[in-house]
Amino acid sequence: MAKVEIYTTPTCPFCRAAKQLLDKKGVGYQEIDVSRDASLREKMMERANGRRTVPQIFIDDKHIGGSDDLRAMDQAGKLDPLLAA
Repeated sequence: MAKVEIYTTPTCPFCRAAKQLLDKKGVGYQEIDVSRDASLREKMMERANGRRTVPQIFIDDKHIGGSDDLRAMDQAGKLDPLLAA
């Protein structure tokens, strides 16, 4: 199973949507809350090529993007092969 990391904040509806999709697929993930730690947000931004919004999702250290990107990959049939790797 792939290593999934998701940078989030507690009140973000897009974060909840992304986590719900991953939960529906039975995928475990590491959630990194950036709301109270500026250094974690900085690390997220470095990894996400400057993107500041949450969620930012990584699968096997590859930047996927945000919630809309994750859903688009799923609808295109590209998410399951990445998760199975």
